[in-house]
Amino acid sequence: MTVKTRFAPSPTGYLHIGGVRTALYSWLHARQYNGKFILRIEDTDRERSTQESVEAIIEGMNWIGLGYDEGPIFQTDRFDRYAEVISQLIEQGDAYHCVCSREELDAMREAQRANKEKPRYNGKCRDAKHNGADVESVIRFRNPVEGDVVIDDLIKGQIIINNRELDDLIIARSDGTPTYNLTVVVDDLDMGVTHVIRGDDHINNTPRQINMMKALGTIMRADLPKFAHAPMILGDDGKRLSKRHGAVSVMQYRDEGFFPQALLNYLLRLGWSHEDQEIFSREEMIELFKLENVNGAPSTFNTKKLLWVNEQYIKTLPAAEIAEHLQWHLDDQRLDVSNGPALNDVIEAHRDRAKTLRELAASIRYYYEDFSEYDEKATKKHFKTATPNILQNLSDKFSKLSDWNAENIQAEIYASCDELELGMGKVGPALRVAVTGSGTSPSLDITLALVGQQRSLQRLEKSVAFAKQKYA
Repeated sequence: MTVKTRFAPSPTGYLHIGGVRTALYSWLHARQYNGKFILRIEDTDRERSTQESVEAIIEGMNWIGLGYDEGPIFQTDRFDRYAEVISQLIEQGDAYHCVCSREELDAMREAQRANKEKPRYNGKCRDAKHNGADVESVIRFRNPVEGDVVIDDLIKGQIIINNRELDDLIIARSDGTPTYNLTVVVDDLDMGVTHVIRGDDHINNTPRQINMMKALGTIMRADLPKFAHAPMILGDDGKRLSKRHGAVSVMQYRDEGFFPQALLNYLLRLGWSHEDQEIFSREEMIELFKLENVNGAPSTFNTKKLLWVNEQYIKTLPAAEIAEHLQWHLDDQRLDVSNGPALNDVIEAHRDRAKTLRELAASIRYYYEDFSEYDEKATKKHFKTATPNILQNLSDKFSKLSDWNAENIQAEIYASCDELELGMGKVGPALRVAVTGSGTSPSLDITLALVGQQRSLQRLEKSVAFAKQKYA
């Protein structure tokens, strides 16, 4: 049997973090067994579904790198199939027309609440003698009233729900359009889905769907899938992760400078672990992940931990791979890196100094563009009355270098310190501000080597004039 999983978001908004983790679990389980992973767009809610959201979901899946083997499949393309199944359920007595008005249903539930009963449909139209053709009606599934539904959940363990706790859910609206619980059942059976992996907010739907699958089993000749319900993700306030906690759209994490693989790595570890290992390659994720080892309790999202994971990727990924992801941020910050040092070399110099790609892109601008202003705090701290003489001495020495490399630059800096009888603490910081415009950079020899001889000399000349005017 080929393992088949699916990720089935509704296009009513962006692709959020909880959805990405569910997709990741489904993708990993399929890849682990050399199976198939399906992307299905559940767009039957015509009022709330938008093309913009569809595009956001696909963009998010592409960025995060969870490639799908089938899809995207749209439920709105399968309405004829759903109508066929609904007719079959009615014919075999597992569905019926319900003509109860909204007012009747409200009164029914109000009376149940007054009697301290669980509000639900009471089955009034179950055995009514009408076919619904001459009045406005919905179609309900005839849920069994005896026995239990047993869910051997791969994450939560065994869940048992008595059928008397379930009411007859609507499977087709009065306008004939199918509802979620019907479409998902038909799709999972038709598509041969073997494992339904989704958030635990669907646990209430699962017993109803299992009963419907059993009713359809004789005509669809399909085995019931196995179920795994992943726990929700909480914000640091203990409440379900939402917009109020900040970035929840997956593309917002791209905008903030996270690697897609770092985000996946973090989400994988959010409720699952393998010994003390923190960082996983994609191959290790596939090899080691097991649904049964996912913690059934909710997990708390920790942005600081995500930043730490992202930082590890910046430190360890090949510079060329970092450059591929960095390019989006360079374009976003309108930084052209074609006129300056090789980007890979700059990344190597800065990889230990940035936590995000956005931060990395902002920190390397001075290699490619001249700056018009100095950092005020840096000049106030490091530019003094002796600064013009220090910078001029360095400039004179640098101008005579025929081989501009880190080793020679370092030698000239030390020679200047000796000649001026000053420590590196007096010379180095002023030089750094003069060449970079700020008080932070990689080591001076590497920084100047990357900035280049001509640019370094021009900036030193400009800094001498600035320091004379301000501090002489």
